[in-house]
Amino acid sequence: MRTKKDELQLHWLLLGAFLASIGNSFVWPLTTVYVHNQLHQSLTVSGIVLLFYSGTNVIGSYIGGTLFDRFNPQHLTLGMVIFEIIMMGVLMFQNGWPAYPLLLPIVGFINGWLITMLNSYGTRIHSHDGRTVFNLIYFANNFGMMIGTAAVGPLYAASHNHVGPLFAVTGVMYIIYFFVVWFFYRVPQLTQTHKTNKTARVEISWPNKLICWSFFVGIAIVWIAYSQWSSNMSVYMTGMGISLTLYSLLWTVNGFLIVVFQLLLSWLNRYLTNPYRMIYFGLLTVAASFAILLFARQYHWFVIGMAVLTLGEATAFPTMPAVINELTPNEEKGRYQGLFNGWSSVGKALSPVVGGLLISASSYKVMFLCCLLAILLVLTVVVWICETNRKRADQY
Repeated sequence: MRTKKDELQLHWLLLGAFLASIGNSFVWPLTTVYVHNQLHQSLTVSGIVLLFYSGTNVIGSYIGGTLFDRFNPQHLTLGMVIFEIIMMGVLMFQNGWPAYPLLLPIVGFINGWLITMLNSYGTRIHSHDGRTVFNLIYFANNFGMMIGTAAVGPLYAASHNHVGPLFAVTGVMYIIYFFVVWFFYRVPQLTQTHKTNKTARVEISWPNKLICWSFFVGIAIVWIAYSQWSSNMSVYMTGMGISLTLYSLLWTVNGFLIVVFQLLLSWLNRYLTNPYRMIYFGLLTVAASFAILLFARQYHWFVIGMAVLTLGEATAFPTMPAVINELTPNEEKGRYQGLFNGWSSVGKALSPVVGGLLISASSYKVMFLCCLLAILLVLTVVVWICETNRKRADQY
């Protein structure tokens, strides 16, 4: 019989997600601006730097998810947290050109690994409803992002546009995270799950696979669009005379609204029994945010666009891995969560390059229109595949 002692307590998992998210928020949002403005590289080069970062993030996500199903996840997590702390120490002093673009992909690999570990731990928490677990993980991630992005702009300015102090703060977050993992991520059941099934792989039915893969490919395309907000949008808005601090404030708004929307959704989940409709609504709302950008001129329109974007991501992004969790057996949960995070990272990797190419070839408005149409196409395909297959899918 499964008891609470056999699984990681949810509050410790959420604390880990919160700490890791603060660390990530000091690395990702300012990369484009830092490489473009301080290291004096083109937007295309900035996009390539982020491409390599997210590319290694894909690899880390997949490997981490696969190993989670086969080895002691606490040891796997601790090893990468130590590696992350070391990398932050190196980047404090080696953050010029070309050291920064050479070291950042290593950080990307580690971050992909750790994010997948957190999501995979979430699949093993059975004392709470799966959708609640993934909503709260998403909440913790974004709450950490809100705190981090609220501080990163002022800290970056106070350090005279040097990123060394930011990496120092990130290192401190991961040191705290290390002790949380060391003391509280000891879950005996996880180390026993595959002792008798190391080579066995449960065959997943075609309806389950089709739904999961529609999410994998769909989330990659959606992230290509979504990540324009965290990459090329910073240059677009500062070029319009909007300060970097106000751009950074958009992500504080994002984090704050995630808190509000997640509290609302936690209440609504008691009445909404069809998670697929949450995904459909979320994708439609993310698309609507780019329709707003087509006409945005003043700062308040960017705030409205961010609010709409946040509503969409709060409903669709945490619901997808929760549904994947329901569609996969215990022996495959880590691998499929790794695939979901990996395909998300594929989208993040391609986003700056795709956006940069579209902007160079045409304009920001054309890029916004392409993002809008791409997400609507994803929505159409996802609705068709899910509605055709979900009644025939196996539930775990």
